[in-house]
Amino acid sequence: METGLKSSTLELLKRFNKSFPQFYEQFVSSEIQLQNLRLAYKLFKTKRAVIEMKPEGSKSALHFAYRNQSFLLSDIFGVLAAYGLTIHSLNLYGQIQSPMLVFIKLVVSRGSKALTEKTADNVCRAIREALAGVFEVEEMLAVEFNLDAGLEQVETEFYVDPVFKLPALLIEADNQPGLFYKVMYTIWQEDLLVINANLLVWRGRTRLILYLLGPNENLIPDYLGQKIAESVRLRLMGQ
Repeated sequence: METGLKSSTLELLKRFNKSFPQFYEQFVSSEIQLQNLRLAYKLFKTKRAVIEMKPEGSKSALHFAYRNQSFLLSDIFGVLAAYGLTIHSLNLYGQIQSPMLVFIKLVVSRGSKALTEKTADNVCRAIREALAGVFEVEEMLAVEFNLDAGLEQVETEFYVDPVFKLPALLIEADNQPGLFYKVMYTIWQEDLLVINANLLVWRGRTRLILYLLGPNENLIPDYLGQKIAESVRLRLMGQ
């Protein structure tokens, strides 16, 4: 943990961290822990989703904090796809205790460059409007993509992670436009709640490991997880 913090801040951070899965405090850097605490405080003060876009080197970083719901990722990734953004990395940390907040950082670019200030503002506004049901993500994307077309070479696997003790769904598919939106839309259709995510893009393939809670924010038993993995695979392949 960082030195130089007030004892009151450290105590608040410890209480805040208890609402996350047990791996959070051990594997997540103190810098990210503090960043998430600040986002939570901003969310508490404003009573509305925190959506910020900041330059990060030659790319842009989207920071997001809100009450975790299954449709959130579908809306966020749908807007990013609609604006033609490339996703380079994804960090997502969700609470498993009330108030069930989720904190997301996405590093993105457009044309291999950071977003202009105007584009960044438009993306943030579109995400907010999507959450409010004003920005129709599917209608916007239907102009650019064939949303009925299935993904290529899809593999899925459900397992309980032996380290984190959480249900996990591995999804791997060939890279193609709209891939992230289609994956997150499928997760919404299955009414699953993502509480952590790992992303790897390598040799034309995208691999996502999503740590999940099931409907009603419950743990997913193995027999149901296997059914979910197969259902997700078939949905993504357009079957």
